[in-house]
Amino acid sequence: MTVTTRKISSGLQSKSDTELKSGKIVRGPRPRSIKLLSQLCVFVLILGIWQIAAMSGQLGAVPTPLIVGGAVLSLIVDGSVWSPLAETLISWFVSLVLAVVIGVFLGFPLGISKVAYRLSVFTLDFLRTIPALVFVPLVVLLYGSGIESTILLAFVGAVWAMIMQTIYGARDLEPVARDTFRSFQVRRWDTVRHLLIPTALPYIATGIRLAAAICLLISISAQIVIPAGGFGEQIVASQLGGAIAQMFAYIFLCGVLGVGIDAVFAYFERRVLAWHPSHRKVLS
Repeated sequence: MTVTTRKISSGLQSKSDTELKSGKIVRGPRPRSIKLLSQLCVFVLILGIWQIAAMSGQLGAVPTPLIVGGAVLSLIVDGSVWSPLAETLISWFVSLVLAVVIGVFLGFPLGISKVAYRLSVFTLDFLRTIPALVFVPLVVLLYGSGIESTILLAFVGAVWAMIMQTIYGARDLEPVARDTFRSFQVRRWDTVRHLLIPTALPYIATGIRLAAAICLLISISAQIVIPAGGFGEQIVASQLGGAIAQMFAYIFLCGVLGVGIDAVFAYFERRVLAWHPSHRKVLS
């Protein structure tokens, strides 16, 4: 019995050593697959509850998911969805680019200089708490109901996230690394390239993802309030025209667009920051 136990233990030990030498770790079912399956089950459950509640008349004029799905398919087939989609994406993309460029441009100096940060922190905290949509009357007065208005409103709402994240990244320099660069009298540009930017890049990436979501939300909200084309105006037009299923179809497409944008940015963030500890993974 003892010999058999020793053989089994020896076999397990040699197998473990081989796995460790090959740099691999044996795992059970992948947690990501289980997570996706769980999320899909919850989504299907919600759709089922919605279907039953709508069929029983508990939701009033709210259509069933099957009717909304048919409306989505109809919008795609007849091509009426592409023009509003393009208008929404243009407003989102231009406002995001402006927010990222100006946010990084202003955030680095404020983060590097302690004096500048102390003088501006109250103003930044005050301005970033003001909802962007309160500027709708002023923006419409200046630029009318065109795409310029939605771009400006989305930019105003998103730029503060970029500024603050860039400031946090610039202020997160490790004292030892900073003093080492100073003691070796490294040139300013090399310090920025090899120390400041790598330190701030994860914060900037988070700011970009936040700004992307904010730009999309405010663009669609502004299109509803002004209205100024895109998915937002189509939601209002469908509601006023009594096409409730089409209205819910556009709302569903807004959600799909938001999830898709977030997934794309998350993918590129993992690729660009693969060297960062928060994105490293053990091979399996």
